[in-house]
Amino acid sequence: MLVLDGLGVGAMPDAAAWGDADAATLQNTACAVGGINLPTLGRLGLANIVAFEGTQPSSTPMAAHGRMQIAGCGKDTTTGHWELMGVILPQRFPCFPHGFPQELLDELAKQTGVEGFLGNVAASGTEIIARLGEKHLRTHKPIVYTSADSVLQIAAHVDILPLERLYAMCEAARRLMTGDLAVCRVIARPFAGEAGKFYRTAGRRDWSLPPPGLLLPQALHQAGMITIGVGKVDDILAVPAFDRCTHTAGDAEGMKLIEKELAKTDWSFMLANLNDLDTMFGHRNNVQGFAEALLQIDAWLATLLPMIAAGTLLIVTADHGNDPTTVSTDHCREYVPLLAWHPELKMGANLGTRKTLSDVTATVADWLQFDYQYRGTSFVEALI
Repeated sequence: MLVLDGLGVGAMPDAAAWGDADAATLQNTACAVGGINLPTLGRLGLANIVAFEGTQPSSTPMAAHGRMQIAGCGKDTTTGHWELMGVILPQRFPCFPHGFPQELLDELAKQTGVEGFLGNVAASGTEIIARLGEKHLRTHKPIVYTSADSVLQIAAHVDILPLERLYAMCEAARRLMTGDLAVCRVIARPFAGEAGKFYRTAGRRDWSLPPPGLLLPQALHQAGMITIGVGKVDDILAVPAFDRCTHTAGDAEGMKLIEKELAKTDWSFMLANLNDLDTMFGHRNNVQGFAEALLQIDAWLATLLPMIAAGTLLIVTADHGNDPTTVSTDHCREYVPLLAWHPELKMGANLGTRKTLSDVTATVADWLQFDYQYRGTSFVEALI
């Protein structure tokens, strides 16, 4: 399963309540750059799901194709991945658009031995290190910030706070964030550079809440099947679910690792997250970068498809939207694309609009002939 993080395909009916009435990540991005030609995704059926400039619908789409709506109460990475893996979030995670309670930060400072924190506002990650990075270097106080999502993020320069201390600080924050303060994720955001030239490093880590139910890869893992993770998926799922999981510094590294794992024969299930669309471009309103990253993914998929062995099912989807053309730099409440293909499938069925991302869970369980009590409706019959 390949998750193209942030690739939404249009606002859901309730998007206005989330501030996302105009969101349409793929369509708006393609329009803004004068079209995006995605021949491989086009052949699979992406333009049959939703019309977007630069790619024509296929008269014989290779993959079963459709779109899925998020049934859970969220629009973030954790909500999306949990639902893709069979657990639907029953209520929204708490958000702190006006900052976190001072008592919480005082206790975190006490437990971690710092003299306090900077920030404590909702902000873009790149903007806040540009604004407060120099003061952080002078005071050695870590930067705490949040977003429209349910996250507490701690940014610190690698020369001021080594990764081990930053990670320990995030772990302490995770322990404190319970009850009404139980944010979805605590995120370490290390950065480097000097004033005017600060940049994030590759040491990001996420600490998610444990899911309120059994996830599919967790169940597979417990049953003795070999499960593989590529990218930050182990941090997102926050439960023992993978025999091996490798974090990556970006999509280029993730693509190479997927190819390497695909060549092995010991695994039953692989969950891979390519998150440059979201992290590098969606959150930074970088429309051109988003479009170029899509082109790179499309070109890579052309080389990947011939590597997929008979009997192996490939699912390409997303976890939420992140429209770089909107004023917001946050995630969007959007439908996500659904493409399902295996080498014996020469033309795919139209799967329509699915009511939950957990239809993927049901389908994967059916494909693996695995007895799992899942939410969702399998579409495996359309693939046979």
